[in-house]
Amino acid sequence: MSSLYPLKFKTIFKDKIWGGHKIETYLHKNIGDLPNCGETWEISGVKSDVSVVEGGELQGQSLADLLEKFQGELVGEKVYKHFGNIFPLLVKFIDANDDLSVQVHPDDELAKKRHNSFGKTEMWYVIEADPGSSLIAGFNREMTEKEYVDALNSGHIMDILNREDVKAGDVFFLPAGRVHTIGKGLLIAEIQQTSDITYRIYDFDRVDDKGQKRELHTEEALAAIDYKHYPEYKTVYTPQKNEDVHLVTCPYFTTNVLDYTHEVSKDYSNLDSFVIYVCIEGEFTIKYNELAYPVQMGECILLPKTIDKVELKTTSGFKILESYIE
Repeated sequence: MSSLYPLKFKTIFKDKIWGGHKIETYLHKNIGDLPNCGETWEISGVKSDVSVVEGGELQGQSLADLLEKFQGELVGEKVYKHFGNIFPLLVKFIDANDDLSVQVHPDDELAKKRHNSFGKTEMWYVIEADPGSSLIAGFNREMTEKEYVDALNSGHIMDILNREDVKAGDVFFLPAGRVHTIGKGLLIAEIQQTSDITYRIYDFDRVDDKGQKRELHTEEALAAIDYKHYPEYKTVYTPQKNEDVHLVTCPYFTTNVLDYTHEVSKDYSNLDSFVIYVCIEGEFTIKYNELAYPVQMGECILLPKTIDKVELKTTSGFKILESYIE
């Protein structure tokens, strides 16, 4: 039987009505002959788009194949017991050349009932932001379902939404039920539950290249929306060099940012989970079993549970998002 090692996967490229070219120009990924690239799926267990290993003796095998074969050795016994043969996280890069639709995602209970799926709680880390960029997260005041429906039907939906100015390094945690949209000019790393269920609420009346408007899910969204107003939507944290900085903890994932100018040793022996690194700046090399696994900006790598001690070496420094399940 093959043994596990730090795993990279083939990038899945997706063009979108709102997509741009920063995936290519900023993250240096070849999008081929796509007209644009709105999203790349870097690590995915979504049934329609399961990631495939790139490199090493497991090359060509899907993440689903690996889960079936290695089970808890890949993801951790506790994680495997809970999620079985579905990898629990989806990691994306998103390039918004235009505003995404205003949307909401269902929670686990609603998604299970309606779609036999997980819900979709997610987080965003802003990698790059054009001057004046903004996004929407939540409502700007207390809301009832009736007030929301009235605003939507009268064309005033944007008036009740909370808009935030955004710069590189900003973090937003979006639990299922929070109305949101990524604004024009943002390049974002997204870590989320394994789900592709989106209820589109408002799409700025735009049409695709065939003159068609995209489908809205007005009724479906009503039961999914969290109508509460919250005092803070942006995640508050203090960036620090050369130490792990905690960003988000929820039942679905924990994410830290590691911004290092020098090498660092990582010991995950007390963690019953896989670990994902998303490289958002610089470069580093994972040293494990006297082998070297280089990682560049724009790449993601999965450390199986059985790999619990690694060295991260670097010549120019790196910034990575580190995610796992506690």
